Amino acid sequence: MSTTALMLALDIATAAVSMAMALCAWRLVRGPHTPDRVLAVDTLYLNAVALVVLLGIRLQTAMLFEAALIMAMLGFVSTVALARYLSRGDVIE
Repeated sequence: MSTTALMLALDIATAAVSMAMALCAWRLVRGPHTPDRVLAVDTLYLNAVALVVLLGIRLQTAMLFEAALIMAMLGFVSTVALARYLSRGDVIE
């Protein structure tokens, strides 16, 4: 695979993920219910992880992959904490 085709694929993927982030941000602002907004935040952090991975591929550095892993772990924990708070009213029992 040539580097030109790889760069084109990375540009297309970055544009698609950016569009997905814009749509999730719209859902976050216009969501009719709280669970819709929670899902929008969850999807936003997943799209942010995807953008960091795409940037890591483009720059050919392993440090961005580690950053993406940390972002994913923190996003998962925050989503669980937010869902628990919304369902029970507290995070820690």
